[in-house]
Amino acid sequence: MNRGNLPIAVRVALHVRDRGSATVNEIAQTLELSRTSVENAVGALSENGLIVDAPASAGRGAGRPARRFSFDSASGYVVGVDVGVASVRVVVADLAGDVVRHESFAGVAQARDGAEKLNDVIEHIRTAHAGAAIPASRVRAIGVSLPGIVDDSGRVVTSVVIPEWSGIDIGAQLQAAFGCPVSVDNGVRLAAVAEHHLGVAQLVDDVLYLSVGNRIAMGLIIGGRPRRGIHNAAGDIGRLAFPGLVTQTGQLTWRSGQTAEEVFGLARAGDASASAELGDFVDQLARGIATLVLTVDPAMVVIGGGLSAAHEQFLDPLRAALAAHIGLPFSVPLVEARLGAEAASHGALVFAFRRHASAIYGLGGMPVPPITPLPADVIVGAESR
Repeated sequence: MNRGNLPIAVRVALHVRDRGSATVNEIAQTLELSRTSVENAVGALSENGLIVDAPASAGRGAGRPARRFSFDSASGYVVGVDVGVASVRVVVADLAGDVVRHESFAGVAQARDGAEKLNDVIEHIRTAHAGAAIPASRVRAIGVSLPGIVDDSGRVVTSVVIPEWSGIDIGAQLQAAFGCPVSVDNGVRLAAVAEHHLGVAQLVDDVLYLSVGNRIAMGLIIGGRPRRGIHNAAGDIGRLAFPGLVTQTGQLTWRSGQTAEEVFGLARAGDASASAELGDFVDQLARGIATLVLTVDPAMVVIGGGLSAAHEQFLDPLRAALAAHIGLPFSVPLVEARLGAEAASHGALVFAFRRHASAIYGLGGMPVPPITPLPADVIVGAESR
C-alpha cells in the first residue's frame, strides 16, 4: 500500500501506531508534511481519542520538552467470532491489532433451536469481554464467521450446518445485542482472509484456500480480496468439484472407517483397504484441485482443515498427485495452513477491521492493522473454566 496517497490524518495515526510516540516536528519530518498539516491532524485525532499525550522525553537543553503523542490502542476494541457446531471461538483485539483475549467455548450443536444458538453466541462474546475487562461500550465492531452462504448484509442465505439460521439476518441480531457494527461472512472464506493477512499466504495476492476436514470447502483470494461472487456462493464447490468424495452437503464419507482419523490410523498400521482408500481419496482430491487451479491460476494453494497436518500421509502425496494432474511446465506451491482451527476467528477480526474502519477509528481510510495473535498456551478453553 502506498501510504502517501492516504489522508494526512490517517498517515499521522499510522505513524504513531507503527513507530511509537513522536512530536509534531518528528512526524512532519518523517512524513515530509508541513508542521501546520500535522498539527491539524493531531488535533483531530486527539478529539476522537485515537492519540493521547505521551510522557515527555528528557531534552538536551534547558527549555521545556516538546509535547509527544502516542497511539491509544486501548481506546477501543474489535471482536472476531467463529461460530461452529463443535466450538465457538472469540478473539478480542485492540485498535493496533494486538489480540488481548482469545477464548474457545462449546459449539452450538446442543442448543435446542436457532434462538438458543444465537443466545449462546451472544453470551460467549460477553464472557470474552468480561474476561478481558472490556466494557461493551468500548467494542467498536464485531466480525462473525459461520458455516453457510451469507449475503453482503449479513443475512444467512442458507446453512446446512446450522439450518435454523437460514434466512436469518444474524448480523442485525448481533448489532441489536451489542450496539456496534457487525459483519458476517462464510467461515472458509474468512479462514482464507486470515491466511492471506497474517498466515502462510501473506506475500501473494491470489490464493486458493481449501478446507479439508469433515467437509471440503474453498475460499478464494483474488487480487488481495476475498471473492464472494454475485450470489455470495464463490467457494461452495465441495459436491461439484469432488464428486464421489462428498455427500450433497459436502460431508466427507469413508468406507474403511467411521472418521478420517480412523482411516489414516488404519493405513499407518498397514491395513490394505484403508491404504487403498486413502490413495484413491488423494488422487480424486488432487484432480479436483487441479481443475480449480487451472481455472483460477493462483499463486498458492493453502490446505487447511483437520487433515492438513498429516504431512507424510496426505500433503506429500497430494503435492505429487496435483503436479501429475496439472501436467504443465509450472508448479503451484501447495502448503499447509499456518493458523489451523484459529483461522476463521482471526479472519472475522480482519473482516471487521476492513468493513468498519470509520466506526472503529473515527476516520475513513485506515487500513487493517497487522494482527498479532496470542500464543496458544494463553488461549482460554472451555475445559479451563
